[in-house]
Amino acid sequence: MFSRLAKFRSKSDSYEDLDRVEMDITDPSMREYIGMGEPEPPAEARPQEEPPEDTFTIQQAIDNIGFGKFQIKLSILTGVAWMADAMEMMILSILSPALHCDWQINEWKQALITTIVFCGMMCSSSIWGSLCDKYGRKAELILCSVFTCYFGFLSAFAPNFIWLLILRGLVGFGIGGAPQSVTLYSEFLPTASRATCVILVEIFWAIGACFEVLLALAVMPTLGWRWLLGLSAVPLLFFSCCCFWLPESARYDITRGNRTRALATLERIAKENGKPMPLGKLVEPSLKGVKRGSVKDLFIPELCRTTVILWAIWLVSAFAYYGIVLMTTELFESPDGCHGTTKDKSPSDPGCYVHCKTLTRNDYVDLTWTTLAEFPGLFLTVFIIERIGRKFTMAVEFFFFAVFVLLANICTIRPVLTFFLFVARALISGAFQAAYVYTPEVYPTSMRAIGLGSCSGMARVGAIITPFVAQVLLKVSAYLAISTYGVMSLIAAVASVLLPIETKGREMKDHSHDQKTVKPS
Repeated sequence: MFSRLAKFRSKSDSYEDLDRVEMDITDPSMREYIGMGEPEPPAEARPQEEPPEDTFTIQQAIDNIGFGKFQIKLSILTGVAWMADAMEMMILSILSPALHCDWQINEWKQALITTIVFCGMMCSSSIWGSLCDKYGRKAELILCSVFTCYFGFLSAFAPNFIWLLILRGLVGFGIGGAPQSVTLYSEFLPTASRATCVILVEIFWAIGACFEVLLALAVMPTLGWRWLLGLSAVPLLFFSCCCFWLPESARYDITRGNRTRALATLERIAKENGKPMPLGKLVEPSLKGVKRGSVKDLFIPELCRTTVILWAIWLVSAFAYYGIVLMTTELFESPDGCHGTTKDKSPSDPGCYVHCKTLTRNDYVDLTWTTLAEFPGLFLTVFIIERIGRKFTMAVEFFFFAVFVLLANICTIRPVLTFFLFVARALISGAFQAAYVYTPEVYPTSMRAIGLGSCSGMARVGAIITPFVAQVLLKVSAYLAISTYGVMSLIAAVASVLLPIETKGREMKDHSHDQKTVKPS
């Protein structure tokens, strides 16, 4: 190509006409002379840019693989853990009346047996959560299960009241790590089915509670409470042995920088479910500035309000749930003649144990009925939690629990009282499980276990207080004790509405900087 060109001379501010010079502007030397640089190569000679590589996250992989055989086996194993812990907790409402007669302990010592278990749970909850975030979910579950089973079995041989308190306190210390099974379980669930699965696995808690009552009905009249304590530890031994099948959480591995092991876990799930892995490369989240295993990290600006409100909700949940469990047997024993019992006209003497009243067969039957209430409570929660969201599910169930527990103040016959307690226990069970769904969802992976552990610790504060209301205050004034549970539940209902984050339909986050307030859809 030839062209007429002009070159500007900067010193004389004039142009030099080059029209008489024939120049090829594709010639490199000529282009350099006139300052045009190198010519662009033809399009076909240019290097082709590689298309961006496909990537996927842990949650996208789990959502792509879906719910299958792996999650079913994990649901059963997690359920066994809940069943075993439910048995250890349900035994508290049966053990106190038995020791009241066997060792002639007063109502304060009865309350102390329950309180010491929850003290152990409160002290250990954040410890187990910290261990879980630092050393893995699987290692923590095996350790706490073996620990609980060992001391649960030893408590059957307690020679006196002090030794029983020590051993049951250590059992409580072990049970404090049980909620971390929910952490592991929720991290393997697809987003669409997470809430439903977490709630339905709680059916095993109801099964464990019912099984404990039936076991007590068979064992207590003939073999006594020592055999009941020993046999109640057996399911934990079974769970401890099965824990070796569990893989470590892929989310935990990826946040620790172990991408290879996280990918191997995902491939194992895909193989067991008969589904293909997503195409592309597993993305490692940035580990810069990530903190784990510290309670103070729960109070960063993005999570501070959520943490404070959740602690209040968990405290009331445990206070009300274990309160209704303990209060049921106490009301059945009540001699006031106004809560479905016969008026005891004999003078009350706390120091006399000649006419000590133990739980009868009818009491165990009614206790079984109120325990069965957990099943409809869970099904109700499954039905509404994906419709109205986590926050409002908790609020509605706390509110109606308060209504029905306050109805127990009415002087009525035994079947009506049993019905009120049945509905109240169903509702508080559902609210508690909704909190179990919400809490792992709202905290990021790097602090999920410590978040759940700290909430569990606050729940133990409520559980520590509740025996002195359900077993001590109730003996002074049943109306005051029952009303206390109603008022506390109304406070929790308001707190649930004030939660700043709705987790319905939201992916679980890996880091705190991913957090943002989301309105329910």
